Amino acid sequence: MRVVSGSAKGRPLKAVPGTGTRPTTDKVKEAIFSMIGPYFDGGTALDLFAGTGGLAIEALSRGMDKAILIDMDPKAIETIRANLKATRLEDQAEVYRNEAERAIKVLDKRRVSLDVVFLDPPYRMKNGDKLMNLMHEKGMLNRGATIVLEHESGYEYPGDFGLFSCIRHAEYGETAVSIYKYQKNESVLSESEAGEEDGNHVNP
Repeated sequence: MRVVSGSAKGRPLKAVPGTGTRPTTDKVKEAIFSMIGPYFDGGTALDLFAGTGGLAIEALSRGMDKAILIDMDPKAIETIRANLKATRLEDQAEVYRNEAERAIKVLDKRRVSLDVVFLDPPYRMKNGDKLMNLMHEKGMLNRGATIVLEHESGYEYPGDFGLFSCIRHAEYGETAVSIYKYQKNESVLSESEAGEEDGNHVNP
C-alpha cells in the first residue's frame, strides 16, 4: 500500500498486523478519490474505521486541512501513527481509539464540522446508514458533505434516505463503494408565501 497522489505521493503505508483489518486497496482508493476529488481545497475529514489510516492520509495528501482518525484496535492506532509520521502529515491529524458511535458523540461535543467522511465498518456490522443519520442528528455535517461508504458488494444500502443521496456506486470484487452527498434542510418559501411576505399578493 502507498499514497496514490498529492504531497505524500508514493510513500509506503504499513499494514495493521494480523488479519482483523481489511485495508482499502490502492486500486479502490484511487477510484474513490477520482470520484470525490481528486483534490481538495481544505476542509476536515473523518475516518471512522480508520484501519491503516490510508483513506484519511490520502485525503490530507490531496489537500484536506485536517483529518480525524478513529479505530478500536490498538494495533490499528499504532499503525496509523506510524503511517502519519512516515508521510509527515501527523501535524494535520488527530488519532483516537474509540467505538464509532461513542466517537461521534464525543466529536459532537467539540462542535466538529465535517466535509468528508470515510465509513468502512466491518462487513458484519452493516450500520453505515445508522452512523450517517447519527452524524446528521448531531449537526456535524457541512452542507454538501461527501460520505464514502465501503461495504460488502452483496449488501445494498438505500440509494437515498433522509438528507443523503447516493451519487455514485461501484463494485470491485467483494468490495462495494457507495458515495453519498448530504444536503441540509433550508427553509424555502413557496411563491405564494414569498408574495405574502413581501406584501405583493392581490386580494380577490
